[in-house]
Amino acid sequence: MKNVKNRKRFAKSKAEVDFHYTCKKHQSLLRRRLGDSDPILQENKIVNLTIAAKRIDGVIIRPGEVFSFWGLVGRATRKKGYIEGMQLSRGEVKTGVGGGICQLANLLYWMVLHTPMTVVERHHHSFDPFPEEGRVLPFGSGASVFYNYVDFRFKNTTESAFQIRVWLTDRHLKGAIYSNKDIGVSYHIEERAHQFYKRDGNTFRQNEIWRWTVDKRTGEYMHEELLIKNDSEVKYEVIERQLVNVND
Repeated sequence: MKNVKNRKRFAKSKAEVDFHYTCKKHQSLLRRRLGDSDPILQENKIVNLTIAAKRIDGVIIRPGEVFSFWGLVGRATRKKGYIEGMQLSRGEVKTGVGGGICQLANLLYWMVLHTPMTVVERHHHSFDPFPEEGRVLPFGSGASVFYNYVDFRFKNTTESAFQIRVWLTDRHLKGAIYSNKDIGVSYHIEERAHQFYKRDGNTFRQNEIWRWTVDKRTGEYMHEELLIKNDSEVKYEVIERQLVNVND
């Protein structure tokens, strides 16, 4: 007999009307120069993001429920309208159907970090493929997804319900997370200990990402925690004066 008690409850229901309390809003540019990659792939990415965003927009995560990126988006196929876009896989830049929807996972992860929900599955690329032109978030603060074994999941471990809205404009992918109750706190994310360094002739980049919990009523910083330690190989040229030499 199956153990029903331990079965995960995945978020599936949606609502058209926004919840009242705003937890976090964010946006990211749709077109950004990424090394010498083909600009057409970014236009294709926008097509793919438009399809994927509609599968997530409006979803409600009730207490005890788990959000699964692939559980809502499903497999990206030509039949669904997805086209060739850029993908990052096993240290290489490739093209594939549905490529580019990692940008949606990145947006979701950043917003979720500004809520009390608990990330239960998150992956990040082990390499940094492009120099940061137009990047506004700390290095390594995204989430990699690859169907169907690299997912992005988080669980609502609170007594509030949360709602996700995502949509596209001409220039941006936009998103917001709302709650049905005032959660009473806000969150501040900061990067620490950032550096580029050389090891065995290769260039690496590392940093730490920390989160402060802030009492919204008083502005008092209540608690800090280390969320992520990144250490990734860099695939582009870095100015020599930025590098720190590391001896094994």
